[in-house]
Parts: sequence; C-alpha cells; structure tokens
Amino acid sequence: MNIMEVDTVRLDEKKKAVVIIDQTRLPGQIEFLELKNAEEIWRAIYLLQVRGAPAIGVCAALGLYVLAEQIKEEDYEAFWARLKKVSDYLNSSRPTAVNLSWALERMERCLEIYHFNGGEDDRAGWLFCLHEEALKIYAEDIAVCRRLGEYGMSLIRDGDGILTHCNAGKLAAVRYGTATAPIYVGMEAGNHYRVFCDETRPLLQGARLTAFELQAAGVDTTLICDNMSASVMKRGWVDAVFVGCDRVAANGDTANKIGTSVLAAVARQYKIPVYVVAPTSTIDMRTASGDDIVIEERKPEEVTEMWYSERMAPEGIKVYNPAFDVTDHSLIAGIVTEYGIARAPYAESFRDIFARKEACGGDLLVQN
Repeated sequence: MNIMEVDTVRLDEKKKAVVIIDQTRLPGQIEFLELKNAEEIWRAIYLLQVRGAPAIGVCAALGLYVLAEQIKEEDYEAFWARLKKVSDYLNSSRPTAVNLSWALERMERCLEIYHFNGGEDDRAGWLFCLHEEALKIYAEDIAVCRRLGEYGMSLIRDGDGILTHCNAGKLAAVRYGTATAPIYVGMEAGNHYRVFCDETRPLLQGARLTAFELQAAGVDTTLICDNMSASVMKRGWVDAVFVGCDRVAANGDTANKIGTSVLAAVARQYKIPVYVVAPTSTIDMRTASGDDIVIEERKPEEVTEMWYSERMAPEGIKVYNPAFDVTDHSLIAGIVTEYGIARAPYAESFRDIFARKEACGGDLLVQN
C-alpha cells in the first residue's frame, strides 16, 4: 500500500470510529487503528500514534463526535455536561499544539450556537450538528493544506533544494501536510525538488515519517542527521527551509519540534530563508510571545532507550527532553498561511491575514 493514497485520519460512519494510521509503526508497518472510546483517542494523541497539529485537531473533532454518540442523555444540560467533560479530557493529552484545543472548542461552540439559536432541541439534532461540524473540520484541513501548498510554492523554484525538520507532511494532516504541501503541489505542477530531511531526534519523525512519505511520493529525498544541516547548507545544496509548527504566538514566535530553533539559527548564518507553514488555526493571538507557550516535556526513556537494543546512556543520568522549542520571529522569513504569507512585523501581518479570513466568513471551502 502506498501511504500517499490514504487519509491519515478519517471517520468510519458504520463503525462509529475514528480511523488513523498508527505512526508509531512506520515505516516498517502500515497499520490502521479504530478509535472508539475516550481512552483510546487520548492515548493515540499522547503516544503520537496520531501526531502533527492539523491531524491532532481533526482526530479530536471526529473523536468528540464519536464520543457524543455514546452519550444517552436527552436533557441538553446533562448532555452538554457529559460532552464538556470528555472534551476537557481529550484536551489534556498534549498541551503545546493549539489545534487540539481549537478543534474541541469549535465543536463545543457549534453545539452551543445550534442549541441557543433554536436548532432541533433533541439528542438527534445535537448529534447531527456535531457530525456536520466534525466533517467540516476534516474537509477544511484538506482545503487549507492545499492552499498552503499554493502559497508556499510561490517561494521556491523548480530544482530548488529544500530542508525540512520533523514531519509536517501528509502524515501530520489529512492530506498534503503543511511544510511539505509546497513540494506536493509543486510536483502536481510538474516541478521537481531536492529535499533534505533532518532525522529529528529523539523520536526520529524525519527519518521514520517524512523520508518515508516523500520517498513514497517519488521526491528526490536525502536523509541527514540533525547535526548535518550546516554541512549541506555550506555546500549550497539548500535554497530554503520549510518547517511546520504547533503554535504561533501573536508576535510571530513559533513553537515547533525540538531542534527547529537551532536549524533557523544555522540558516541565518548561511543567509537561507526559513519559512514556517501554518494554518491560521495554529496562530494563537491570545499568546503574546513564545515565552508564554507551554512546552511539553516527555519521558527520559525516549532519549536513553528508545530505538536501541541496549540502553545507550548511563543509569541514573539526568535527562532533559522537551518535545518542542521556540524559534524567535526574527529568524523567520515568512509564515505561510492559507490566506497569504505573513512577514515581519507579524502582529501587523496577522491582522491583515485575519481580515482576509473574516472577509470570506472564514470558510475556505466556500472560496474553493
């Protein structure tokens, strides 16, 4: 099976389940998981079986609908209380990716608006509302990533060398991805690129996921260790750096997979532009700067034991294992969104971006 031919996250209507590709099994095995209860959905997000900000958001939205189907209360207040409880539980799975809370809040708000605006005030009506909103979030993700690719493609030329970090590919979204969307959309237009993938320690998302999907798509792909980026840049092999992110602060600081800030600093040294590709759902105007972003810390075993047949660090050694770091806005040449490319000063650019979004009612599906 070619991984490019299936959606990373989808809803199985008959089984009332969220179906995901288990990314912890890649690249050796393509396995699908059917998530039917709150614990399974929470664990899938926490254990990175589904990962990437857009994919997490879609999984949460579809998952909340699946769990709402299991709520039997016919009284709205009781139904709402149960739904809010399970939504809060899912939201606790990972703190950094804003798409998780964004999708859950959107589902909650949709139900509240439906109820208070006189929608069918019964369980069937509430479920219909949640079902339609979840599928809209799913469809929007595909449309948004496609548009990200179109804007991002304008920043590169046929034959360019591109360096990317972690996995912001189709495995991090339903289709296309964010940072890889310009590559895939460019290929559809007949362009060819040379892509360098950082392996991305300690969880190796670049080696296991990005290299895997780019190769499956027929992209000229070279895998490098994280500490080799300066070497390929110095040789003139890289024309642009494209990365995704899990949260963008109002000043343009971005939180992305650990190591991104190092990559951006090295790129500055070699005068190579760094572009962050992020849907507007990832821009958190409530967060003033990167200093205010909560950074998830993960288990030390990911550094000392995972991927090794034997432990590769001394017993008792202290381990610091942040999942993300913050790249200062001064190191970013542009933030690619589905409504255009934001550039410094970012607070001003974001106002323009959100004005464009508001002008079309925030519905990219209508635009398309």
